[in-house]
Amino acid sequence: MAKADESRDDVPLTNLDGSLFDGADATKRHLVDYLDAVSERILPGLRDRPLSVIRVRPGQDPFMQKNVPKYTPAWVRTLKMWAEASHREVSYALCDDRRTLFWFANQRAVEYHVTLFRAEHMFRPTHLVLDLDPPEGSESFRHAVDAAKLVRQALTDLGLSGALKTSGAKGVHVIVPVEDTDPDDAAAATRAIAARAERVDPSIATTAYVKAERGGKVFVDSTRAHGATVIAAYSPRLRPGVPVSFPVAWADADDVVPRDFTIRNAAELLGDRDPWAEALPDAQRLPADLVAEGHEIPVARVVAMHEGKRRKRAAERAKDAD
Repeated sequence: MAKADESRDDVPLTNLDGSLFDGADATKRHLVDYLDAVSERILPGLRDRPLSVIRVRPGQDPFMQKNVPKYTPAWVRTLKMWAEASHREVSYALCDDRRTLFWFANQRAVEYHVTLFRAEHMFRPTHLVLDLDPPEGSESFRHAVDAAKLVRQALTDLGLSGALKTSGAKGVHVIVPVEDTDPDDAAAATRAIAARAERVDPSIATTAYVKAERGGKVFVDSTRAHGATVIAAYSPRLRPGVPVSFPVAWADADDVVPRDFTIRNAAELLGDRDPWAEALPDAQRLPADLVAEGHEIPVARVVAMHEGKRRKRAAERAKDAD
């Protein structure tokens, strides 16, 4: 076991001055210092939510960790959940405090992805997520912001509001806090909002799930529902320069790009403020007509799956005919 360089909140920290990962232009110490500085702002978004992290070990490819390892300290709170994808029970960590956050940082956990629900109210989503995924291109982030404005217009027309943050990667997220909501209704409402945003300006936005059908437009992804996760506000991303998912005021959206906010400067940019807490509206009741509208919209992944199978059968029939 490596000798601890130092400790914080009684958590031993090791190898702090080694490079975080290739292209990071940052060390593990930069990661720990950043999470230390923003701990009181990132923890509200992590607390009591099953956590998946992306870790990176020296000389190894990054990997997503859902199930906590056997050596996880007993004081890390966990929640066991059935994972349909892997057909097994998974023990998720709940990052409730600074001590747990430092333990994850020492494990070289760079990204922090949380569920849309809290542990004490499993499968009762607390917010909707509209993920604006831009097409490839040098001006793609500007396009994502333009599409986010369409989502904002759709929300305003419904008497709803949402907060904006960079994803820390290519796009942006619009987060809409909601009152106690059935997960199927929340998923339906998300689909309906995406469809309405597309109708505001179909030259900018699309809800087409298949990339080949998007025509260079921004994908308004409404599939973050049920067991999906989203990158937490203030979480670093495993990208060159280590950008972070950062709150952006709607008035400032045209003047920023994701690389403006990294683990090297984000804490200083925040000062004593918590702009994410300031931007998030109170939980809102979803209009019944919006939910009903969404239930009439097919789930994008299911449509794409059936279309893929249809095309495969058609190709096989054409091959047999030849």
